[in-house]
Amino acid sequence: MSDTRRLEVLRAIVEDYVHTQEPVGSRVLTERHQLGVSPATVRNDMAALEEAGYIAQPHTSAGRIPTDKGYRLFVDKLAEARPLTLPQRRAIEKFLSEAVDLDDVIGRAGRLIAQLTGQVAVVQYPSLRRSGLRHLELVPTGQDRLLVVVITDNGRVEQRFLDVPDDVDEGTLGELRARLNAAAAGRRLTQMDVAFREVADVVAPEHRALVTAIGEVVTTALDQEQEERLVIAGQANLVRPGMDFEQGLSPLLEALEEQVVLLGLLTEMTSDENVAVSIGHENRVAGLSRASVVSTGYGSDGDTVALLSSIGPTRMDYPGTIASVRAVARYLSRVLPT
Repeated sequence: MSDTRRLEVLRAIVEDYVHTQEPVGSRVLTERHQLGVSPATVRNDMAALEEAGYIAQPHTSAGRIPTDKGYRLFVDKLAEARPLTLPQRRAIEKFLSEAVDLDDVIGRAGRLIAQLTGQVAVVQYPSLRRSGLRHLELVPTGQDRLLVVVITDNGRVEQRFLDVPDDVDEGTLGELRARLNAAAAGRRLTQMDVAFREVADVVAPEHRALVTAIGEVVTTALDQEQEERLVIAGQANLVRPGMDFEQGLSPLLEALEEQVVLLGLLTEMTSDENVAVSIGHENRVAGLSRASVVSTGYGSDGDTVALLSSIGPTRMDYPGTIASVRAVARYLSRVLPT
């Protein structure tokens, strides 16, 4: 599909169909768009596009609609970036910066994407598998009890109690705290067992059992929190007029409920902070065969720690959705708890 004019015809069909929700005919195209050719020529171009599988005739009318293949070509070669306005960008930044903790940040990000796109938003919590340790705190709470506090670099906090010998003093705890934090610096949480073994090898023999016990408590706490979590917002948008799901909403809702499968799809299609788009039958999840997914990663210091996405009909505003998802991801990366 190298003919420039036919690409412009396809662009016009996609844009009109997204806007009007009605099949597009040749005469309408020549009236609405500066194509510089007659309706007869446009009909010939539409016939070529249809033969190539980029558009289809849904019924006996003269109008045509884009196919999944047509939307793919539009996204890959024709969609033009539509940056958000300055007021929109300021509103996003203000709304996210007002969050009080990680849960609030993730919830706000989901509501923002759903509001900006009019579709379903899916936001993944930062993964512990890709997180690092910000700080490990050891707090004595009684004669023989210790509170172990793990703070990750993306704001998650885990707390566990540990029974300790009654002869462990503040000085010992301070030394162990410093050694453990130094050993863990720059390492993923999945590498913490290595850090604890290194510390156990260099501390006084009478303290090695305590270091090992602290390591086991931290590892157990993190293992219990390894399940990936998703926040889904905007499901009510699916029943709005023109969403194209009126006759087949149940499969999509079921797909959204299967969070493990959904996360697998998002992870497969999104490997970094670039925006990825999966259209219709490209989605390996059956319930999403009539939907499109726009997804990207977010994180701090250029390190992707989780994903966020927008899911809507294949007849979506791709430039607008891509811009919204990209913008929220960038601001979410800036306001992650540190």
